[in-house]
Amino acid sequence: MFSSTLLVVCLAAIAYGKPMARSMQVHETRESVPSAFQRVGAAPSDATLNLRVALVQSDMAGLEKALMDVSDPASPLKGQFLTKEEVNAFVAPKPETVAAVNAWLKENDIVATPASPAGDMLSFSIPVSKASELLDADFAVFNHTATGKTMIRTLAYSIPAELKGHLDFVHPTTVFAQPFSGKNVFSFVPAPADRPIPEVNLTSNAVPASCATTITPACLQALYGIPTALATQKANTLGVSGFIDQFANQADLRAFLTRFRPDLSPTTVFTLQTLDGGQNPQQQANAGIEADLDTQYTTGIASGVPTVFISVGDRNSDGVNGFLDIINTLLGESAPPQVLSTSYGFDEPDLPASIATNLCNAYMQLGARGTSILFSSGDGGVSGSQSQSCTTFIPTFPSGCPFVTSVGATTRINPEVAASFTGGGFSNTFAQPSYQSAAVSTFLTALGNTNAGKFNKAGRGFPDISAQGQNVDIVFQNQVGTVAGTSCSCPITASIISLLNDELRAAGKPSLGFLNPFLYSTAGRAALTDITSGSNPGCNTNGFTARAGWDPVTGLGTPNFAALRTAVGL
Repeated sequence: MFSSTLLVVCLAAIAYGKPMARSMQVHETRESVPSAFQRVGAAPSDATLNLRVALVQSDMAGLEKALMDVSDPASPLKGQFLTKEEVNAFVAPKPETVAAVNAWLKENDIVATPASPAGDMLSFSIPVSKASELLDADFAVFNHTATGKTMIRTLAYSIPAELKGHLDFVHPTTVFAQPFSGKNVFSFVPAPADRPIPEVNLTSNAVPASCATTITPACLQALYGIPTALATQKANTLGVSGFIDQFANQADLRAFLTRFRPDLSPTTVFTLQTLDGGQNPQQQANAGIEADLDTQYTTGIASGVPTVFISVGDRNSDGVNGFLDIINTLLGESAPPQVLSTSYGFDEPDLPASIATNLCNAYMQLGARGTSILFSSGDGGVSGSQSQSCTTFIPTFPSGCPFVTSVGATTRINPEVAASFTGGGFSNTFAQPSYQSAAVSTFLTALGNTNAGKFNKAGRGFPDISAQGQNVDIVFQNQVGTVAGTSCSCPITASIISLLNDELRAAGKPSLGFLNPFLYSTAGRAALTDITSGSNPGCNTNGFTARAGWDPVTGLGTPNFAALRTAVGL
């Protein structure tokens, strides 16, 4: 027979070995499964979930003010970018937040490791059975019908009530980011074998007649006044994001330079950076259209600027195809690239607001460090990243983030017009930033009631700027052909910014950093060529129409290099 004392000791031991019961509150929920996915069944209880816990960041309002101070041309602090340590001080969670979250993890026997430079994100792996209990969630297997890829997700999860205000979100749980399919650029169209090589005239500002049919570096140099002289500042780097096993081929680049930039050395190469198991094999069969395009129109336009291809591998577990991993990698560097060009993105509804906001805050951090971050605006007009059926307009992300520069596409010459596929619209997640309020207000007044109810008038408008994006010549697997998409206009614009940075640094001045406060300033707007015709149809509508001033089709317009040089003080 047990004594009463022994019974108390045994009960205490049992209680000590189990987590204390906590009052749980639903933290995030999704009403339904996105149409691109189908529920397969319950997730196996022993399947491993790689989870990340985001802690509430301490002072995002302070960091935003600091970003604007170093980015606004009218600010006395313009160009005085923050150090990694200064940025981390704004982002790092408060001690009481760290203590509260760590206590919760410890009582559940979870050992987490930091997953971001500022310690605002922790990662750990647990089986589905434990995750279901920890988060009071029903995890299931979902199939992405277009690609056949599966993922384990839940439509809702809960956290202890006392962690409200400390724990931002657990991820990936309710996020249904569609796996990139590889179609981030319109199909490659091989050129006929007898098509003549476009003329390259380095002494004339006239746009070659061939540019009415295909766009080459010579077309862009003439159209936008891009210089051909080699850059001189080796510390001024241009980063190009690569995903989904899209590999950039050095032999294709060599053939591209030989044919379209004969004034550049054909031995000019880009360097390679990898993460998440990324690689860049050089067999011709492994060359990717997107990666070839991005590296050819950075290396081939930003003459002499050191270009780094950042290959994000398939071993990412951040739930957003490596988007969190690449930005955290760059934030951890002491000297990240001065410009980052990314020709990939999501439909905004695919991401919960918590994830989109966290990513957007990461872009704010990198912008405060002095990096110009450019994203393509999407290729589905007002219907999102790619053309699709819809009843209301679908914004794209990250273009809707107010701390990045979104790039749309134009076509034709003399004059340029909006490319019909160019993504543009208004975010449903992010509010309209002050730097564009006047420009957007003018557009909305002129728009009147057109498309009323189909978009969020109070949202951040995009794109911000545009460049050529149709019938663009590249070399792919040693064959010349054309591609189209905002995937073209983004690296072209990034190259122009890199060349401006090169001249600024040569003159002893800081790089441009976060571009938008400058672009929307009086001087910035005057340095761009306004595009006033064309539209971006979708969702069974004509979409928006380009008009004088900013519009959600071509933004503020296309670059004029000479005018931009003057506007930035060169």
